This record gives sequence, C-alpha cells and structure tokens, in this order.
Amino acid sequence: MSLQDTPGAQRIHIGFFGCRNVGKSSLMNAVTGQDIAVVSDVKGTTTDPVNKAMELLPLGPVVVTDTPGFDDEGELGKLRVKKTRQKLATTDIAVLVTDATRDMNADEEELLRIIREKDIPCVIVHNKADQLTTIPGTKECEIWASAVTGLHINELKEMLGRLAPKQTELKLVGDSIGAEDVVVLVTPIDESAPKGRMILPQVQAIRDILDSDAIVVTTKETQLTAALAALKEDPAIVITDSQAFEIVSQIVPDRVPLTSFSILLARYKGFLEEAVAGAAAIDELKEGARILVAEGCTHHRQCNDIGTVKLPNWLRKATGRNFVYETASGKQFPEDLSSYDLILHCGGCMLTEREVLARMHAAQESGVPFTNYGITIAKLTGTLERSLRIFPKLHDLV
Repeated sequence: MSLQDTPGAQRIHIGFFGCRNVGKSSLMNAVTGQDIAVVSDVKGTTTDPVNKAMELLPLGPVVVTDTPGFDDEGELGKLRVKKTRQKLATTDIAVLVTDATRDMNADEEELLRIIREKDIPCVIVHNKADQLTTIPGTKECEIWASAVTGLHINELKEMLGRLAPKQTELKLVGDSIGAEDVVVLVTPIDESAPKGRMILPQVQAIRDILDSDAIVVTTKETQLTAALAALKEDPAIVITDSQAFEIVSQIVPDRVPLTSFSILLARYKGFLEEAVAGAAAIDELKEGARILVAEGCTHHRQCNDIGTVKLPNWLRKATGRNFVYETASGKQFPEDLSSYDLILHCGGCMLTEREVLARMHAAQESGVPFTNYGITIAKLTGTLERSLRIFPKLHDLV
C-alpha cells in the first residue's frame, strides 16, 4: 500500500503535548523536517490540534499532531485543554515537551500522569537544551534536545522508532482463507454508497485477500445468485455488507461460511468478543432506553441512513419497543456515558485501534454495553450465530 493510500487509521499517531511556549511546534517541525505548525514566541499560538499525515523514518506512515498548550487559560483555553485531552485517545506515541531551562511544572506532571494512566508510550523531550551550560545524558525515554540547533533530533527520531507499536499479525480475513480460495464480497450499491468508489473496509478486504493469494469475486446482492451459480465450487467464504445480511443469508447455502465486513473489522480492531456480549444486552432494553449511535467519520446523512433510520427501525421491529437515540460523529464522543443504556458504534474503519478500544473501555467503566452496527444487524436478522462460525471461540457466546 502506497503512502498516499495508507488510511489514517492504519498510521502511527504521534502527538506533541506540553505547556505553552515550550517549543512544541518548533520541535515537531524539526522532527518532521517540515514547517507544519505555526511557530511564534507568543503564548498560545496553537489554538487547535494540527494534524499532518506523512512518512517519518524510521517509523513509516504516521500522523503527527501539534496540540494547544495544556496550561491554556480562560474559557477558550479550557476548551483547548479539553481538545488536548481528547487527542490522547488517538495517540499511539506521546511526546511530552518541556522547557529544559526549568523543572517540570504541575501541568506537565499532570499530563505525564494522564499519559501513563492511558498506557501510552511516551518520550519526555526537554527542549531548548542549547540554552544549558551542561546537557544531561539521554535516558531510555527521556532526552534533552533543541529544535533551534537540531541537537539530538535524530536521536529523538530513533527513540520514537523504538516505541512504535508492533504491527498486528492479525489479518482482516487472510488468516481464515488459503491460496487459490475464492472469496465472494457482497457490496450493495445504494444511496449511501460513496459515488465512484468503495468504502474502506471493502477495499481493505480486497487487498488482504489478494495478499493471501486468494481470488476475489465482488458483486451486488442483486447479482449474488448469478455469481454463485457461475462458480464451479462453493466459495471459501462470503463476506457481505451488514445491511444486506438478511437477503444474503437466504441466498448463500448454510454450508458456506458467511460473515460481514463489520464483524471482521471488529475482530481486527480487537473488540469483537466485547461487541458480541454487548449485543446480547439488546434483549434487556426497556421502553425509552437511551442509545448512543456513534460513528468514527462525518458524512452527510441520507434519508435512509443506517445509524439514524435503519437501525432504529430494525430495533423497533425486533423488540417491539421504542428507544431514545442520540448521535455522535467523527472525533466527538461523550466523556460521560453513564446516562446511556447501550452504545451502538460503527465499524470504526476511520479510527485507530487505540481510539476504538478507548471508547469501548470508557463504556465498560461506565457499565454500558458496547457493540457495533454489523453485530447488531446480524443479531436482529437472526444471522449472528452463523456469521461467527468461522471464529469457533466466539461462536459459543451466541
């Protein structure tokens, strides 16, 4: 996959955090070799997180983020600090920048506590070290550097490289198929499909299947019967968009494994087991229960939108009860989840694994069941047990 095609959810996210005027922006520019962030001696120059997708050796494709000062003041300052806290949820490696000419202050100590509490790999960089008479030696995850002179910038890059999260060996579907296997992908083309292109999970599945030396057959649900008839043998597996689960399950013989892009993505992101357990809570929801419908991307909702129209209709039909729905899109996700009875999340293709799991853990800490669209649809259409057969350990949960 080329640099241009590497989605943000599959890049390493590096966040630069610290107080105002410690040189976060200058340091980020020095590390990346680009003038990404505006640099000024005026406190509070960075007012919103600044993201840049790029290639950074020795890490590869990354997203680097400059954040507002954690000690920002006033009402606007509080909002900026809140955004900085939220940014930690998407961060794979945190760079805590301090001023080398002074000791760490209370705000920096608090930032470090939060970073460690969230178990985020962290490098402490004491910037402006060129102003010191004596420069301390580099420690394992602590370094004295200068964005102005370039002191220890290369060493900092190497340190970041050592902290990079190990790439998971888990594949989207490749570990469930063999070379020369035929995999059928069912991709409905309706009003919600992006014009002229396919959605990310479908593209990722195609690439994963090809990397596994298997064969891809892609079709709409309306041509699925013809596609299966054209094959000499049963396909190794059929993967469908969750919204077509009910139709597809009636067409595909029971002997043929069947699952969805959303279920595969939940396994890939590391929350499939929790999502299956969360879906079981649907049976216990009472009339008027509050459900948060959360999506990782922002898009114009169509008249037949899955999150706000189709899922509520399916839930009403299956349970005979009416629920209260609230929505959250993109990076906006409520900090307080205690008032909800269930969280229905999208597949999370536009979110990093860390961010999806952070949302799941937040739900668990609040005692709120957490599941996703695909698993919910499979449950409501009676296809969940079948869709999990390819994962024997999870099959018993249904």
